[in-house]
Amino acid sequence: MVPTPAVATAVPELLPDHDLERSSVVANNTMNRERGLAGVNSYARELGFDPLSHLSARSASPSWLDLCSGEGRALRTAAAQLPATAVLTGVDLVGPLDAVPVPPGLELITASVTAWEAPRTYDLITCVHGLHYVGDQLGMLARAASWLAPDGLLVAHFDPVSVRTADGRPAARSAVAALRKAGFTYSAAHHRLTLLGPRIVRLPFRYIGADPASGPNYTGQPAVASYYQRDGAGSTR
Repeated sequence: MVPTPAVATAVPELLPDHDLERSSVVANNTMNRERGLAGVNSYARELGFDPLSHLSARSASPSWLDLCSGEGRALRTAAAQLPATAVLTGVDLVGPLDAVPVPPGLELITASVTAWEAPRTYDLITCVHGLHYVGDQLGMLARAASWLAPDGLLVAHFDPVSVRTADGRPAARSAVAALRKAGFTYSAAHHRLTLLGPRIVRLPFRYIGADPASGPNYTGQPAVASYYQRDGAGSTR
């Protein structure tokens, strides 16, 4: 069951992306900094599978895009264990803070994930608790869907409660329904969206701004609420 707040909240002043990304909630230096590839605080634990094993089974030249990658520790570990032909990319608004050399095959990009465009397709695309700090979450998911290689896998943490209508009402159920219609699978127990295979996704929502002061989400950490208008034009292929 998708959790939905019982009542609508008053609509706050909504910020466009360039202002949102300067807010203290989004432009932080703690998100995803210490998370490694395996172990207690790891990608394997958060994603429910071992990314390294998944990529190793793909091909001689596996590719992984990690959105909101922080220091890129999981990517660094993977780069050391995957073939030299592997392509690993991390994109993060703040970027790495530690002055550690980047290993061959890995590119860490400091950029907004809402503006950055992938120059290629990837076997695996992840966003571990990163959508909580993105304004247009649904737009980001739609864009990432087109960056998948054939049979590529997209996995992202998603909190439907953070999706609101223009008048402040909850839009969790309609957002999840639209994503499922587009081909995504949503696990409410793990707050994870998955998508297998590339596609063009058009969701019936038009992004109008975000509220970085909406308070903590299910993680207990401050997060962003994303506001949308329904446009009735959603389709997928």
